[in-house]
Amino acid sequence: MPATTENNNQGSFLGRISIRRNQVMSMDGSHDQEMEDLELFQKHIGDRFSELLSSTSEDSSSSSSSSSSGDALLSIAWLRRLLDEFLCCEAEFKAVVLMGRDPSQITKPPLDKLLPDLLDRGVKSLDVCNAVTLGLDAVKNLQRLAEIAVAALEQTPLGDGQVRRAKKALSALVAAMLNDDSNAAAKGTERTRSFGRRAGNTNATKYKSLSWSMAKNWSAAKQIHAMMSNLTAPRGAESSGLAQPMYMMSTVLVFVMWTLVAAVPCQERNGLGTHFPLPRQLGWAQPMIGLQEKIAEEWKKKEKKGNVGLLEEMQRMDKLGQSLIEFADSFQFPTETERMDEVKKHVEELGDICKKMEEGLEPLQQQIREVFHRVVRSRTEFLLALDQAAKSTTPAL
Repeated sequence: MPATTENNNQGSFLGRISIRRNQVMSMDGSHDQEMEDLELFQKHIGDRFSELLSSTSEDSSSSSSSSSSGDALLSIAWLRRLLDEFLCCEAEFKAVVLMGRDPSQITKPPLDKLLPDLLDRGVKSLDVCNAVTLGLDAVKNLQRLAEIAVAALEQTPLGDGQVRRAKKALSALVAAMLNDDSNAAAKGTERTRSFGRRAGNTNATKYKSLSWSMAKNWSAAKQIHAMMSNLTAPRGAESSGLAQPMYMMSTVLVFVMWTLVAAVPCQERNGLGTHFPLPRQLGWAQPMIGLQEKIAEEWKKKEKKGNVGLLEEMQRMDKLGQSLIEFADSFQFPTETERMDEVKKHVEELGDICKKMEEGLEPLQQQIREVFHRVVRSRTEFLLALDQAAKSTTPAL
């Protein structure tokens, strides 16, 4: 998907709406062209998520930056594309609903209820953005453990000291990826709030990921479920007016936050696997439904193992880490050439994952910050519009 082409399409769409809203048109012509804008916005959302779905690589181990097969689902690169699509959808949404429009239009039913719901979801998404940013800091710590192991196992000749050092780091890494939410009730208020710390595991304690700065009783799963509340598609005459883009933007926001929490380690994710229903008769929602089903399927596979996140790089790191721990447990010098070739291959792959994390995690965090500030800015713009509408309807004394 050429980014330049997409940006040009968005610029053309936003420019078109800006010109139309500044023109003096008859009411009939204005209505027809507004319906055309709504249909185009709907098509853009469908196309964006369709591109995400169709270009997702099925074989994560073979995907690379130069591969034409696309990015692996829930990989760092894929999540960055998802956030890019969200920012584009959000910009077009404001153009359709707010740009050059009489503020009083967004205070009329059913928008007088739908808009506050959307703004409330926006506020809740800010907490999710904060939690995901903290989770990515924790992922960076996993990356450092993997780098220690890679540096040790790359030594030639490979001796007992290097293997022990690698095993220590890998054991901490694998332990840190185990979700201890199931023990939360037993631990009560004394439950450690660093993800991945398990009682009796000194390595995991030593290499704890981070202490959450979220409220102690905050739950990512509950936050997402709260965002899903009252998320219903408009019916009848409402489905052809501004209620439709309002619903679409709410859906996109909830889907993006749900996906981020599924991918990145976050505080209290139990119960997140249940995805929110989307009406299958809506054409623009079909690719989103397809992505939902893929992610939910991955969640079911990994939930039994207690993994803290579905981030593709973490999953591969976990698998390689366990394989290399097995090698370390049975290590004897000298090692068979065939076995060493296999280990070398795994170490190279783990090194490649570390490199991708090094290159991608910081930009991903920056995008999440951009999403955070965009949501805040948009909320302010809508509140100002509502304030203007209230002032215009207040009778002069």
